[in-house]
Amino acid sequence: MRGSTTLRRRILRREARVCVVGQGYVGLSVAAGAAIAGMQVDGVDSDGQRVAALTAGDNVVPGVADATFSMASDTGRLAFGTDFSVAAAADVVLICVPTPLVDHRPDLSAVESAARALAPHLRAGSLVVLESTTYPGTTEQVVQPLLEAGGRKARRDFLLAYSPERIDPGNDKFGLHNTPRVVGGITPEATSVAADFYAQLVDEVVPVSSCRAAELAKLLENTFRMVNIALVNELAMLCADQGIDTWEVIRAAASKPFGFMPFYPGPGVGGHCIPLDPTYLTWQSRRDTGKPYRLVELAQDINAQMPVYVAGRIVETLNANGRSVKGASVLALGVTYKPDVGDIRESAAIEVIEHLHRKGARIAFHDPYVSRVESGGLRLRRSALTAKALAAADCVVILTPHSSYDLEEVVERAQLVFDARDATPPPGRAKVVTL
Repeated sequence: MRGSTTLRRRILRREARVCVVGQGYVGLSVAAGAAIAGMQVDGVDSDGQRVAALTAGDNVVPGVADATFSMASDTGRLAFGTDFSVAAAADVVLICVPTPLVDHRPDLSAVESAARALAPHLRAGSLVVLESTTYPGTTEQVVQPLLEAGGRKARRDFLLAYSPERIDPGNDKFGLHNTPRVVGGITPEATSVAADFYAQLVDEVVPVSSCRAAELAKLLENTFRMVNIALVNELAMLCADQGIDTWEVIRAAASKPFGFMPFYPGPGVGGHCIPLDPTYLTWQSRRDTGKPYRLVELAQDINAQMPVYVAGRIVETLNANGRSVKGASVLALGVTYKPDVGDIRESAAIEVIEHLHRKGARIAFHDPYVSRVESGGLRLRRSALTAKALAAADCVVILTPHSSYDLEEVVERAQLVFDARDATPPPGRAKVVTL
């Protein structure tokens, strides 16, 4: 591409101007990282209220640390708006928009909309990188033609690459800087320049041979997790039938210093990645080859059963203690999809309490990150977590063990505890039932 030497030089000097399309937790995270690294950044989002809040210095995006947002804002190099025309001044454009599933099919409408909006403003000599999770081929087959409709041609006028986000909300150990970045471009030059850009933001960059390889690497990461979670979820069912402690078995197996990585059972899988990403693989496999991705589809089926299974185990626990589920008071602790985040997308915990509600249980919940739950026929406001509330419940159900919970007190105060995450401490475990 003409001008790539100049672009590379601006990137390495951290003089490049960056446009980040999409200001969710992915887009805002990388926008903040680029601003902190010394680059001028324009964050673009279609949500005017979000843009107004971010411009006012209010971090309204769950998953982005307040300290990171404040640091980026204080640089004076981070601006927000809804107008795509700012891309005309950008050396680097990142597309970080949602790619959800609709009716079990990938919905790329946000990616397509972003590419169409960028096309007339794309600057000659720029780099465009798609970060949104998607199936192999999207960058070249979907994004490239839409960008080229504006008159610029990839390879000749702009560089195009794919680099999947790898942010793990709530993870204090691994963040943007110390999580390696996989990068694959439509040409070796695009890969090289994109790698130079991300090298300004992260400690390690892992180049691969193509966009398709980078796209598939992202799906493999989360499919690996989903399949192994399904393995231990089914193990938990087997252990319950045979009277074996699942968690003891996993701890024992994890003592092996090689060849084993522990995964843990729970109410199911949730969040923005693990329940969704494997479906991109299964959908594409059936579309492009006509073949099912059998192991992945089986794992999805197992995980999908877990909310019903866990609700059934809670019903059994109540029955074993002389209490019918109908009319029983159940206090659920934690409804987000994982501990210490405020995200309830695809939350299996909410599915569990929905099932219990349909069976006639009187449900109350507490979660420090969620003030209300509205799902299906369930409409709940957060209850106060008091000693009285713990003692009054027929069963306290630990679904998402946030670190702020004093689980020793929970066990001490509660009449009966069902612990779906093996989070309770050993003292008092006589009245605790684990998954």
